[in-house]
Order: sequence, then C-alpha cells, then structure tokens
Amino acid sequence: MTSPAPATGRRTAIIGAGVMGETLLSGLVRAGRRVDDLLVGEKRAERAAELEERYGVAVVSNREAAAAADTVALVVKPQDMVDVLREIAPDLRAGQLLVSLAAGITTETIEAHVPEGVAVVRVMPNTPALVDEGMAAISPGRHCEEPHLVEAESLLDSVGRVVRIPERQQDAVTAISGSGPAYIFFVVESMIEAGVHLGLPRATASELVIQTLVGSAKMLRETGTHPTVLREQVTSPGGTTASALRELEVHKVRAAFLAAMEAARDRSRQLAAGD
Repeated sequence: MTSPAPATGRRTAIIGAGVMGETLLSGLVRAGRRVDDLLVGEKRAERAAELEERYGVAVVSNREAAAAADTVALVVKPQDMVDVLREIAPDLRAGQLLVSLAAGITTETIEAHVPEGVAVVRVMPNTPALVDEGMAAISPGRHCEEPHLVEAESLLDSVGRVVRIPERQQDAVTAISGSGPAYIFFVVESMIEAGVHLGLPRATASELVIQTLVGSAKMLRETGTHPTVLREQVTSPGGTTASALRELEVHKVRAAFLAAMEAARDRSRQLAAGD
C-alpha cells in the first residue's frame, strides 16, 4: 500500500473496495476528481495493488483513510458497519462527513458510534450505478447541513441521479429502486422465456426484449409522458396488447407488484431493527 499524497483540496475516502466501492471510485475519477484527492481504505494487499494500478489512487488502512479525509464514504455490508465504525471512530472528528451506502443502517445507529458533531448522510443506491445510470436517495442525519448534502450529491451524481428524501422514506426507496433492478430483470427473464416458448431463438428473444426495455425507458425519460398514456398509445381496442394486458390483470400482476414491494419495505424495516 502507498502512503497518502499531500492534500490539494477536499479529500474523499472510500472505505470498502467491493463492486459498489469501485463503482463509486471509477465514477469520481471519470467525473474529474483528482486522484490525489481520493483515498481508498482496503485491507487486502492484492486488492489494494489492483486499485492502485488501475486508478492511481492511494490505498491505505481504514483508519488512515478516515483520518486524512474530509468526506468518508462507507461502502460496506450492513453486517460489517458497526465493526468498521468502531475501528475508525478514534480518527473521526466533528464537521467531517460520513456518507453511508449500507442498506438498512440508520443515521441514528451510525451517530451512536462516532464522535459528536460528525455529519452523517444515509444513501440508498442501486446497481445501475455500475453503468452510470444509478438512482440514489439521500437523507441527512442530525448534524448534517446543506454543504454536507451538496457534497453527498456530488459523489452520487458521478454514477447516476440523486434525490433527497426524509429518512423515514428510506425503507420505501429500498423497496422501489434499491431492489427495483431485480424486479426488472425478473420481468425481462420472463419475457425472454415466453419468446422461446412462442418459437423464437433465445438470442433473438433476448435482443427483442432488451431493446424494447431500453427504448421504453428512454421514452419515459425523454418524453415526460405518464406511463399510463404511453401504455394506452400501444393498446388498440380489441388488439393483441389489450388481450395480453387483460391476462395480466386476471392474474393480478399489479397487485402482486404492490405486495412484493410491501414485503421488501417490511424486510428493510426488520433489517434496520437488527432482526
């Protein structure tokens, strides 16, 4: 591991160099952050060498990263969060910003393990951040002020879009966008299997379904038209689409989605409570 470079501006440390941690790091580099203003906390020597070679950043211990940075992004598993906080707490200070990307961990829990006055922002990201199309929702803790939120937004902007929400809505966000990619992949998988069942080669069915998804998403974003209106534009009275939609309603697919997302929200609440 290398030693931290001299600071040239506000320094950001990323603790946790897994897939999402590296995604955030690469997004910040592409967004123009200077590598000498970035630190990575990583204990595995092989992984540290890989990141140093790939991005040119300093990879140090978690404690060194926490001590040297103005902003610390915690990209660790929820079950590891308390142990990491206990490790770095002696090196944290009032006014410093902690940005947590750990699902289900409340700002109150984090604040209980760090010095008084440390600003905490809770984030619910999702995996499309891997292709710079992520959706992140952020919530402030007790000591968080506007500059802290702006800084958190700038971090997440590098890999997608960001919205601010009250923390009480984080469980719902987890259910909608945090877990959301899995629902989309499930639907895509089902449509591809249907295509094969209807006689299409799997490769053809996959191309048809994926491009239909991409095109539909682009229509939603770029036209700003309500999805109900777009659906009705495709649905001719008595036509093929109407027949398909009738079957979806008969099988209560809309109700199933609602029930699924309620289950995800409830499980998020349980995880936050430590169950």
